[in-house]
Amino acid sequence: MQLQEKVKALKNQVKRRQSSQQENTFDYEKWLPYLFISPALVFIAGFLFYPLGNVFYYSLQNYNANTPFYNGFAGLDNFVRILTQDPQFYASLWISFKWVVSQVSLQVFFGMSIALLLNQKFRFRTFFRAAAFTPWAISGVLTSVMWSLMYNEHMGVVNDLLLKVGFIEQRQAWVADLATVFPAVVVAELWRGIPFFAITLLSALQSIPEELYEAAKVDGAGRIKTFLYVTLPQLKNTLILTTLLRCVWEYNNVDLIFNLTGGGPAHHTTTLTMYVAELAIRENNFGYGSAITVISFAILLVFVVTYLKISRMERGAEV
Repeated sequence: MQLQEKVKALKNQVKRRQSSQQENTFDYEKWLPYLFISPALVFIAGFLFYPLGNVFYYSLQNYNANTPFYNGFAGLDNFVRILTQDPQFYASLWISFKWVVSQVSLQVFFGMSIALLLNQKFRFRTFFRAAAFTPWAISGVLTSVMWSLMYNEHMGVVNDLLLKVGFIEQRQAWVADLATVFPAVVVAELWRGIPFFAITLLSALQSIPEELYEAAKVDGAGRIKTFLYVTLPQLKNTLILTTLLRCVWEYNNVDLIFNLTGGGPAHHTTTLTMYVAELAIRENNFGYGSAITVISFAILLVFVVTYLKISRMERGAEV
């Protein structure tokens, strides 16, 4: 009996050790992936959340490098001043609205058109697909330099071409004239932004099953009805995502405008992000610029949440 009890006690002890080892191994395997990604998380937190926290902190401060003797805690004074005493803020907000609406709507239209063309079968299709993506690969600074030379009043190719076809009678200073500066910048950004929609929509078009088009053809649907009732619904998710991303990117666009016009002339191309850049870089008013950045962040957050909710409601209504 004593021998059996000892054997039983040893078996229980071995089982307890095995179970404890399994538990330790389970915990190790559970936390090992988080351990691997922890360096990247620390890196992202340092370069994302720390600057974001700084912006919120400085938005509550009087922080101007030109007048350091006035620096200190300001509370909500910067926000009150922006909303009640700064007409340039509302003018820049309106320009930002026009900029985003014009850019995104035109980029979607022309990007969709190019994607539909590139989805057809023709010779050298691969070459044209690669060429269509080229403007998207060029940086905003290089694009602004290229278009500033093209818009040049004395040696720009735009004036030469329009004079030869008789569209204009004399050379124009496209980025210096109040009547033409905004459309000129819009065209320059369109050249860079259209390929984004063209490529993403083309990839979505290629994922649409061919059986859907065959069924529509059997039912007697023409090209327009096929596009409206077959192609467009299949592209809906891609359009929602790309449009949302492009709205945010164009709202924060500063490189092309800054290098092409500098926000001028007479603030006619000063978007909200350009206004922040002007305050921070040229006037060294980091506190006031940070407060405008916080308001801009809130506007974007409200837009994104509203856009996603509307998209979700439409998706639920279809189901």
